[in-house]
Amino acid sequence: MSIKVDQVTKKYGEQKALNGISFEIGKGEIVGFLGPNGAGKSTMMKILTTYITADEGSSSVNEHDVVSSKKAVQKSIGYLPEHNPLYLEMYIREYLRFNADIYKVKKERIEEVIQLTGLTSEAHKKIGQLSKGYRQRVGLATALLHNPSVLVLDEPTTGLDPNQLVEIRELIKNVGKEKTVLLSTHIMQEVEAICDRVIVINKGEIVADKTLSELRGDGGQIIEVEFDYRVETVLLEGLNSVSSVVNREGFIYELSFSTDKDMRPVVFDFAHDNGLKILQLNRKNKNLESLFRELTSQKG
Repeated sequence: MSIKVDQVTKKYGEQKALNGISFEIGKGEIVGFLGPNGAGKSTMMKILTTYITADEGSSSVNEHDVVSSKKAVQKSIGYLPEHNPLYLEMYIREYLRFNADIYKVKKERIEEVIQLTGLTSEAHKKIGQLSKGYRQRVGLATALLHNPSVLVLDEPTTGLDPNQLVEIRELIKNVGKEKTVLLSTHIMQEVEAICDRVIVINKGEIVADKTLSELRGDGGQIIEVEFDYRVETVLLEGLNSVSSVVNREGFIYELSFSTDKDMRPVVFDFAHDNGLKILQLNRKNKNLESLFRELTSQKG
């Protein structure tokens, strides 16, 4: 296995950032590591990249333990942290040469990663002159310098405009053809564009670990209903097969059901029994974004 995590727990004071999580990622997989802000994604990535240590459990990269074989792990991993640290006053080639010396890789590799990450037209500039998208490319180029077999990318598209999003996603997808990639994000569209498998983490615990096709196949439906009066969500949560209830705005509610059976008659009966009028009612199949929202809004 390229990455193996076994019962890892990490605390910050009394707060459990990770609570006994386990997963494995095989060679050549591109895996999306999803969760809301504060779910524990960055903590797990920092453990895998040897920046911090877990309180309990074990982790390995290419069968190298992240505690006892730090150097071997660091050689195996290319890491792009959430806040991409760059020396803005340095030129791109100068910065990459600086990192190449640290990794002790041949200078020829600098030109290879410049071309690979689409930096050729900007390579003469200082990093401080670059757009956010090109700065992310510099971060990816740095992560790729020593030709690692595993890439760990923490929120690589944060703050990018729509055009930059497409460019960086395509770049990651192309690079991932030859490497194992663990990609952290809270954006489901990111996973749809890049990944084959998804691990969803919420409140420090894994709530799903499935391929995209398996996740889509979980089925269910969403009913969006607008009543003429406000309803306590706890009442709607009592309906048969309801998995989550969200008050979108005003008197509009989004009801997620875990069954494929048409539940609109149940909603009609609920309105009748509670003296409510239905102003609009729409039924739709669950998409990945709604599944993610449902998984990460579970009580616990």
